[in-house]
Amino acid sequence: MLERIQAALPKLPPAERRVAKLALADAHAFALLPVRELALRARVSNPTVVRFCRSMGYEGLSEFKRKLAGSVGSGVPHVHRSVQPGDDTTRVFGKLIDNAVAAFLRYRNDASIAPIDKAAAALAAAQQAGRRVEFFGAGNSGIVAQDAQHKFFRLGITAIAHSDGHMQVMSASMLQPGDCAVLISNSGRTRDLMNACEIARKAGATTITITASASPLAAAGHIQLAADHPEGYDQYSPMVSRLLHLMIIDVLCTCVALRIGHETLQPMLDEMKKNLQAKRYA
Repeated sequence: MLERIQAALPKLPPAERRVAKLALADAHAFALLPVRELALRARVSNPTVVRFCRSMGYEGLSEFKRKLAGSVGSGVPHVHRSVQPGDDTTRVFGKLIDNAVAAFLRYRNDASIAPIDKAAAALAAAQQAGRRVEFFGAGNSGIVAQDAQHKFFRLGITAIAHSDGHMQVMSASMLQPGDCAVLISNSGRTRDLMNACEIARKAGATTITITASASPLAAAGHIQLAADHPEGYDQYSPMVSRLLHLMIIDVLCTCVALRIGHETLQPMLDEMKKNLQAKRYA
């Protein structure tokens, strides 16, 4: 969470930046002090402290402080252990698993529930209205988009995934109000995705971004699901980022399924399972 605050620092207004620096200087104290004391120490007004928390994606000061306390007190490792050329199989095994576990735990501690809830509500509303849900991703994120399509179409949602930039533009152009566009990116700086997001927004669709905080794509959508991790986005073999994005998709899909309801989904899933029986050996 501290890395997320640090990344957002240059884009914050001057007053909110002072609040951010206060949180970075002493996270433990920030999580315990009342809003009046925080405002006094940062030389800002009480509402500015709350605005900073909302700029970071949280509903208010209480949620921000709860997540901050969990982040600094959880014992989750903060250093990403990169694989080195001389590492043997034992070290590679340990580093990759440790990195993935640490990223999941940090996400659990840092993530704001409000954006996830809003995204699930928008996706469930699209299903109930018979609208479209489109997943956009480029490169490695395109594979995540395909996984999302595979999960969501089983909920009775008209879902499709696009990884080609031209297809993304054409598809986004045909979206309408009530449709949802979910844009997935590790860096949040892919031009094609930024273009598709802008087109989808102008078309009236709800845009949901799964990407790094403080990135251009994060600011471009209606609902931002922050996916921050220590892995550099310039790596050509992303590991932690892919797993984190897949996990966020799983959380979203499960929340949407619960909103749709057991009575609606179960008969459809039972019929699907019955029809798949012929595809398996007895």
